[in-house]
Amino acid sequence: MNSYRRSLQVGKAAIAWALVLRLWMAGVPERVLRRLSQPDMASFLIYLETGRDVRFSLSRKNTVAAFSRESPAPVLPEPDRAVFSRQEAEDIAIRYSCQHRPDLQALLTQPLDWNLADGEKRVLILHTHATESYTQEGEDYEESGAYRTLDEDWNMLCIGSRVAEILEQQGIGVIHDTTLHDYPSYNGSYGHSRETAEKILAENPGIRLILDLHRDAAGTVGNQLRTQAETDTGTAAQLMLVLGTNHDHWQENLALGEKLYVLLERDTPGIMRPISLTEQRFNQDLCPGSLLIEVGAAGNTRQEALLAAEKLAQAIAALGGGSVEIDN
Repeated sequence: MNSYRRSLQVGKAAIAWALVLRLWMAGVPERVLRRLSQPDMASFLIYLETGRDVRFSLSRKNTVAAFSRESPAPVLPEPDRAVFSRQEAEDIAIRYSCQHRPDLQALLTQPLDWNLADGEKRVLILHTHATESYTQEGEDYEESGAYRTLDEDWNMLCIGSRVAEILEQQGIGVIHDTTLHDYPSYNGSYGHSRETAEKILAENPGIRLILDLHRDAAGTVGNQLRTQAETDTGTAAQLMLVLGTNHDHWQENLALGEKLYVLLERDTPGIMRPISLTEQRFNQDLCPGSLLIEVGAAGNTRQEALLAAEKLAQAIAALGGGSVEIDN
């Protein structure tokens, strides 16, 4: 029996070798190798092995030799450039608490020479009054004072985080500083936030936009101001730009603020309160592109403020590629 099995195995081996020799003589292995080396087959095999979706250009030289190389990263187009007209300046509301009367048309249509989405950290978000919070709406968190809390899920830090999240989704690099500049003492908050901003600017000289995010307050404890704007996804708080004029580049800040104002009003009419021009600095002298923005007021809920913050971030992203003038 063992002799019979050995004879059978030898016979099978002889037949297999004869078939291999016949296929080799017919050139079948060479044709199979050529087929496996084709770009479409190579990409399919790589997908089966690794799960990577690989694409090749049939016109590329040496594709077969380099078929295991992944396709290069796509070249991203330059961001779109927002367009403004001089006529739109007539619809910008300004509350003047200073002696200046700037040319709003010229500033609105002034080119914005930047690209925020170039892979570098270009935006700094901080909060001079970080512990400011909103009207509670069934939430359960501890207040450190009237409409103030150290809980970063409910104070201004959550607003800054939402703006940063949306900007980063659009490819804009952000530094979000979470220092509580107004705690434990409210006095000296602007001095504290100035020190923070100066340190970050020294380490990141490419920053082009500084956002100091606050919320407004007016009225008594039981009757706080609530600002409202209707959006496509619900009721939002209103936004207000507060710009100081007691420094050299305040008009550059105003030119940027006007553009944001127009874009936000185009998207959500009524979301902007009048721009407040005042004879202060608010640390906006540190670099051009510095804005103080009131996101709602103490009478608003956090959800209303978050929705306003989303609109603000979308408008900033729309300005990521700069702006040009167009006359109507």
